[in-house]
Amino acid sequence: MGVAAYLLINTATGQEQGVVDALKGIKGVKHAHVTTGLHDVICYAEGKDLNDMKSIIINDIRGVEGIQRTVTCFALDVSE
Repeated sequence: MGVAAYLLINTATGQEQGVVDALKGIKGVKHAHVTTGLHDVICYAEGKDLNDMKSIIINDIRGVEGIQRTVTCFALDVSE
């Protein structure tokens, strides 16, 4: 794994499933699910390096229609 992140996503009302379906079609997105609580969707993505991940998040994920806000949480391997 190069770089990985969880994205907590807020969508327009009623757009949750459409956003999940669109996210699942993006290269680098490994999982996407509708959630309950503060955020509407959670997404897990991986990229080969930070530049790749930046492109996935900014150009692909944030470009999905229905997404209003994202919070990106990078996953760290602290076992080393």
